[in-house]
Order: sequence, then structure tokens, then C-alpha cells
Amino acid sequence: MDDWVFWLKEEYGDHVEISLRLLVATIAGMIVGINRDIHNKPIGMRTLGLVSLGSAIVILSGSVYEGLHFSQDAVSRVVQGILTGLGFLGAGSILRAKDGTEVQGLTTAATVWIAAGLGITAGLGAWFITVAGTLVTLFLLTYGTSLEAKLIRVFGRRRNRDEETLED
Repeated sequence: MDDWVFWLKEEYGDHVEISLRLLVATIAGMIVGINRDIHNKPIGMRTLGLVSLGSAIVILSGSVYEGLHFSQDAVSRVVQGILTGLGFLGAGSILRAKDGTEVQGLTTAATVWIAAGLGITAGLGAWFITVAGTLVTLFLLTYGTSLEAKLIRVFGRRRNRDEETLED
């Protein structure tokens, strides 16, 4: 039995590792996307899962192909290409109100970019960064609005007091 497991690991270990990286990338993107779905945003679980998976596929194909390992410089160029290209997809989710006073969709655009980053880290096998990045992203998407409002109230009051003092 041990010989069979060793043979399987030896023969298909790289394939299992690549599959795991792709799966983790997809799950990380989907987790961020579920938050977007819950808040009725235009880009959700499937889209961000695909963005993250696509990034992992590109980074894996740019770093390892048929056992050939490419240099860090080549991987760096792949990452730059992914992030540049995803900027255009994110830009498509940004809308401006008809009166031109309000811009909407910036957070959704940022989630497209972060999903790509999570896919890149999973594709590289940087498990801690992928998990930590997913958790921090979820925290920010879930609690960021209320935290921002509280900080504005706290620092806004202080600024108003300072202005009142200066005016007196």
C-alpha cells in the first residue's frame, strides 16, 4: 500500500499541487464574490472566482510549464500583465451618476483587482498570503463602511473643534 501511495505522489505530485493551487485561488475569489453578491453588486461570486482562477492559471503557466521553471523576472512580468489587464475589467464596473456628481462601483472594481491578486498568490503557492489576504478583504468589505463612518465622526468632530478654536 505504501508503495502505491509513494508512486502516486511521485508520479502526480506536481499535478496535485497545481490543482490545489487552482482550487484555493477559485475559492478565495468566490469568498470575496459572495460578499459582493450579498450587497447586490454587479460583480459577484462567479465572476470573482473566475478572475482569481484565471490569474492563478496565468501565473502557473508563466512560472512552470512541462517542468521548466522560469526566472523571477518572467514571473514578475506575468504578474504585471495580469494586474494591468484586470484594471480594465474593474474600470468597466465603475459608473458615474447622470448628473456627474457621484461615482459608484469603485469598491467593486477594487474587488476585481484583489481577486486577481489572490489568484496570483494561490498560483504561486503563497498559502498564508492567500488566506490572510482573503480574510482581510472580507473584513474590510464587511466592516469597512461602518468603521469609516465611525472614524469620520471621531476625526470630523476633532477637526470641527479645532476650527472653532481658531475662529474664536
